[in-house]
Amino acid sequence: MAKNKGAVKNDVFGFGEKNPNVAKHFSGASYLKGLVVGDNNVDVSVTNVNFEPGCHNNWHIHHNGFQIIMCTAGEGWYQEEGKPAQLLKPGDVVTIHEGAKHWHGATKDSWFKSIGI
Repeated sequence: MAKNKGAVKNDVFGFGEKNPNVAKHFSGASYLKGLVVGDNNVDVSVTNVNFEPGCHNNWHIHHNGFQIIMCTAGEGWYQEEGKPAQLLKPGDVVTIHEGAKHWHGATKDSWFKSIGI
C-alpha cells in the first residue's frame, strides 16, 4: 500500500505524461504536466511533477535563475550539496537559489508530487 502513497492521477492539476526526454538524468520514471506554458509574456515555468517511488534526479545546478519546489502529495527528499537531505511532506516548500548544486525526488516507499517553479 505504501507504494501508492501520493499517486493521485486525477488530482486538481492532473498527473501528466511520462517524461522520457530527461530519463538519463533520473533514477526512475517521472511524469510532467505543464501548468504555465506557451506564454511569451511570462518568464517562468510552472510544472506539476510526479516521481515514482525511489525516483530522483541527478545532482544538478540551475544557471538561469532559482527554482521553487512545493510538495503537494506523497513524500520526497531534497538535498543541497554540503547539507543534510530534507524530508519533504505535503505543504513543504523549498527555494533553491541559482547556482546551488542539488537533487530531489521521491522516498523509496512513496510517490512524490510537487509543483516546480
